[in-house]
Amino acid sequence: MASSLTKDSVGASDKTFFGHPRGLATLFMTELWERFSWYGMRAILVLYLIAGVLEGPLAGREALAAAIYGVYNAVVYMAAMPGGWVADRLWGARKAVLVGGIVIASGHYTLAIPSDVAFFIGLSLIAVGTGLLKPNISAMVGGLYEGQPSARRDAGFTIFYMSINIGGLFAPLVVGYLGENVNWHLGFAVAGVGMTLAVVQYVLGSRHLGDVGRYPGTPATPQEKRSVLRKAALWAGLALAALLIDVALGTYDIEHVVNFLAVLGVVVPILYFVSMFRNPELTGEDRPRVKAFVWFFVTAVLFWMIYDQSGSLLTIFADNDTDRMIGGWEFPASWFQSVNPFMIIVLAPLFASLWVWLAKRNREPSAPMKFSLAMLLIGGSFGLMGLAGAAAANSETGKVTVFWLLGVYLLQTVGELCLSPVGLSLSTKLAPRQFVGQIMGLWFLATATGNALNGWATQLNKPMGDAAYYTMWGVVAVVAGFAFMTAGKRIRALMSGVQ
Repeated sequence: MASSLTKDSVGASDKTFFGHPRGLATLFMTELWERFSWYGMRAILVLYLIAGVLEGPLAGREALAAAIYGVYNAVVYMAAMPGGWVADRLWGARKAVLVGGIVIASGHYTLAIPSDVAFFIGLSLIAVGTGLLKPNISAMVGGLYEGQPSARRDAGFTIFYMSINIGGLFAPLVVGYLGENVNWHLGFAVAGVGMTLAVVQYVLGSRHLGDVGRYPGTPATPQEKRSVLRKAALWAGLALAALLIDVALGTYDIEHVVNFLAVLGVVVPILYFVSMFRNPELTGEDRPRVKAFVWFFVTAVLFWMIYDQSGSLLTIFADNDTDRMIGGWEFPASWFQSVNPFMIIVLAPLFASLWVWLAKRNREPSAPMKFSLAMLLIGGSFGLMGLAGAAAANSETGKVTVFWLLGVYLLQTVGELCLSPVGLSLSTKLAPRQFVGQIMGLWFLATATGNALNGWATQLNKPMGDAAYYTMWGVVAVVAGFAFMTAGKRIRALMSGVQ
């Protein structure tokens, strides 16, 4: 992987990583193992919920299991906002990533304990740890490319994005097989081993990062720290009091928690954008760029709302309505979760080269155009999924071939490559210097809001039926794609020269 001696952007003499700063290799491998642990756990979460392992099983309540899955994803990504604040104001990104990794590993090992209480504690730890790690490791990638050309930064983020998908490729194959065929808790434990390797790799490779992420961008004053602590304690206390009242009245149902968190996932980004625009530290030059970021944020919300149903409704479709027989053996439904990462690994280098090749010829599509293409592709994937649902309903066996889902995942993968790595890079370029970690948190909050909306959207699937449900969202996404394309000129003006 090392090719030549050079000085990277952080000023440390070292070897390059595919022609990029050597520190990218450290972040690449850390993210790879962290995503192995996350996607491994995620691949079996819905199947575990509907398997009847927990007390009060959700068997027969698949729509609720899908809603819980979506809302939990939302909580994980919502945690990116306080995680970004901790890095920007308290610890710096370097320490936030380390602590986050240790907490995530603890969460996976807690899930390995066969106890309902341990299960929910483990999920909570993973959410907190991911909030610390996820936005800040991406912000550190951006720090490696300070002052470098836009196309090179985009290529670096695309290479970094491959690490997510290498981990995501192998995780369902290993964790999914062990969870579905051996023991659910063994699967969770193996995910914890992956996260432990991420922490080890990060500590050993941190010398290649120079000063990137070592210090907080805008250290908080003691008064600010006390204010944030009081507010956090107040809101946590109110949430706990509401839960205890619900339990005491005998009206508690897990759907109440799902609905509350879904509302929170929508309200939080609105409040945060309002707070940012009212912040006196936001300069006149930065303000229109943040407005441009709002456009990308809203579009990404709809994209991820549709895309992340692959881990819930599409997994249930794979389990119930897809013929998975190879000879006399039926492969685990969770293995479909490896299809998208495999396609990313194959296609990501091609897209990275394509953007650079087009940029050299001044023909690279603008960021708004890439986002528009992403929406058209994700809409097309759900249009195809609607046809798959109709085919399954009319089939004698009630099942369809694997090629339907493979086609859906191909369209989603191409759409993802037009949106996700571009959005990661764009966030670091549009972000005001004093808000880099928090803008990265907002980017991941788009995923949270999309998944929060899933808490409600997926519950329409059963009454509507697969064909109507998937077709409806496919049409919505295509309309949104054309609308974003129409607004492209205005968005580029707000970006103030950012490419």
